[in-house]
Amino acid sequence: MSGSLILALDEGSTSARAVLVGLDGRIVAEARNPVVPLFPKPRWVELDPVALWKAQRDSMRAVVAKAGVTTDDIIAVGITTHRESALVWDRVNGEPIHAALMWMSKQTDEIIRQWSASGLDPVIRSSTGLTNDSYFSAGKLAWLMQNVPGARARAERGDLAAGTVDTWLLWNLTAGRSHLTDHSEASRTALFSLSTLDWDTSLAEACGIPLSLLPPALASDSDFGEMRPADVGLPGTRAVPIRAIMADQQAGMFGQACFEIGSVKNTFGTAGVLTANTGSTPRLIDGLTSSVAWTVDGTTEFEAEGVVFHSGQTLQWLRERMGVLSADDDIEEVASRVPDSGGVYFVPAFAGMCAPHWAREAHAGIVGLGLDSGKEQVVRAGVEAMAYQTRDNMDALLAAGIDIPVLKVDGGASRSNLLCQFQADITGIPVARPTELERTALGVAQVAGLAAGVWSRGDLAEHWVSDRTFEPQMSAERREELYDGWLAALESILNHA
Repeated sequence: MSGSLILALDEGSTSARAVLVGLDGRIVAEARNPVVPLFPKPRWVELDPVALWKAQRDSMRAVVAKAGVTTDDIIAVGITTHRESALVWDRVNGEPIHAALMWMSKQTDEIIRQWSASGLDPVIRSSTGLTNDSYFSAGKLAWLMQNVPGARARAERGDLAAGTVDTWLLWNLTAGRSHLTDHSEASRTALFSLSTLDWDTSLAEACGIPLSLLPPALASDSDFGEMRPADVGLPGTRAVPIRAIMADQQAGMFGQACFEIGSVKNTFGTAGVLTANTGSTPRLIDGLTSSVAWTVDGTTEFEAEGVVFHSGQTLQWLRERMGVLSADDDIEEVASRVPDSGGVYFVPAFAGMCAPHWAREAHAGIVGLGLDSGKEQVVRAGVEAMAYQTRDNMDALLAAGIDIPVLKVDGGASRSNLLCQFQADITGIPVARPTELERTALGVAQVAGLAAGVWSRGDLAEHWVSDRTFEPQMSAERREELYDGWLAALESILNHA
């Protein structure tokens, strides 16, 4: 198998995966380890950076052992990660100065309010395409500068390095030789200018973030350094070039072959993320964010995006925190016991509502319960909430004049036929599901393979194979009746906030 594999490292919100992809574009082997969040205070969510790196390193070692290969068999490495989590570490010894602040954490809310009061909202929107929200990385870096003793002085001396999770993994993979990121990851920080494809120096200054902290942002298919087997405990003699870094949702869109303007995918993962290819020009659409999709082969393409904080995690919460589902319960089977939710709506605003509502103070709620409501209705409402939130963001695209002939879906929850059918029904738009649902790792592997000369863009379109297309079956009258109920439930939650 000499020189016949691409290694994709996929660090998600709940697991660290390592995937080996063959020259035919199919997954040869994979391994994963859990990523365990920390909850030091209510609504604060953090990650142990050392444990994060070890989880990814151990997955990488495991997949190489499972496939019986060495670094000599690996052509290139690609890295994709969850995006807005941020951390800071010492440039000399690599020790983090604090836990990583996770994308969903709310500990930066006061900083965000201060920035709004000082007039930064329109500046952030016009420069970065994002909104001033605790979701993005800028507030997290500012929080670390303000709350870790001595951090600002060390940063200004150039003693500290910062980054999102991709930069942290790259630092460790290269034993501290590379402190870099790519355009797609950088564009989710609220510090990156979409017009210059570089850090916005005046914005960073206004946010109190020393530029010396930030990694250079390169094209997604750049040469990011090399992984030496002795540095990471892998067998082999060959150092492997790291040829791709991409934010996870952008990598998923690439893996879904969304290469044409207007092509749209939705990932049903821990969060739910709708992304639409808007071509070579960023578009600011009400309620949605604009980011770099990727810079590949010298061309930058942009995306419009709508994130819902809690998608598949809603069902995980019902199982693990509320005990509504036992370990043996199959979610789809439970939800399918009833024909509908019986008027129950689940608004999963556990960390506020993200796109297109941007209601950071909102809390979750279950609306419409009656004495005849049981766990089946609540679970079904949880499944349907994933589709309702997706429609919220699709409606924002449609209102901006972006036609959606078909919605491609991926992520673990898209295995549910019930979810996919309800998504088609509640939007009136066909839903296409590929045979391989984990498109994120495949997407970054494809970019690494392109950079290494393994594939052409035409080859990649052939790697997307349909499993099933779900056609809308619900009447338009019933569709709007159900969606009106969702909007009413949502309004009650937002009014309470």
